[in-house]
Amino acid sequence: MGAGKTTVGRRLALARGMTFVDSDHEIEAGTGVDIPYIFEKEGECGFRKRERCVIAALCRLDGVVLATGGGAVLDPDNRRNLAAHGFVVYLHASVDQQLARTSRSGHRPLLRTGADRREILQNLLNFRDPLYREIADLVLTTDGRNTKMLVRDIEQHLERSAAGPL
Repeated sequence: MGAGKTTVGRRLALARGMTFVDSDHEIEAGTGVDIPYIFEKEGECGFRKRERCVIAALCRLDGVVLATGGGAVLDPDNRRNLAAHGFVVYLHASVDQQLARTSRSGHRPLLRTGADRREILQNLLNFRDPLYREIADLVLTTDGRNTKMLVRDIEQHLERSAAGPL
């Protein structure tokens, strides 16, 4: 959450001549309502079911840079689909960075509980980080780095991977 998935994804897609897709935006477009509303009416479980279907469909597309919601990695089917159908980049953001980037957002259902935001973000990171790392082809720390730097690093890694072993 707040790592820059959408911003970096858009810029990477543009640089590579690909289509950018955000799974959360696809869910909203398909339902006609926003994510907080889905959480309110269906709970996290209902949202995760929708997310699983959307990610499965998006993973079958070619020429796409896909940004997922931060919790997509919780579902084993999502992890399998993402790992099997693409190059997975984990943008790792510290809790301090996540707090700064989400401080003015009311669009984060998991942060709308009234509980301590730092504690929530730390707990989410503790649980999700190993899952992200399990499927990641590349892990980049985002703290102190701008979008241009992150996209450059991803592209350099992709170029080295395409060149194969020397």
